[in-house]
Amino acid sequence: MATRVILLHPAAPPKPAVGAPCNGCGVCCAVEPCPLGMWLSRRRRGACVALGWDEGAGLYRCGALAAPARWLPWLPAAWARALVRRWIAAARGCDADIEATPGQP
Repeated sequence: MATRVILLHPAAPPKPAVGAPCNGCGVCCAVEPCPLGMWLSRRRRGACVALGWDEGAGLYRCGALAAPARWLPWLPAAWARALVRRWIAAARGCDADIEATPGQP
């Protein structure tokens, strides 16, 4: 099994188990973008450009969902949010089958 290092905010919550509710850990989007993220990032590997750290909440959020006017400016915000929720399977639970190990300080 290959090891890959991704850098996340030190205050990011630990990755939940597959199927558990998303907690904003950012692991999935830092490893590779979802189909929407591939389109926004114009790449298939590496962190999604829309992945953003929410300092106040202490977690990662999808920028296309949190700030649709920035990422999908041609759509009304309510429509964009509804589409993005569906495209990224928001509230469906963690689907990142990745073993995450916290780094050393």
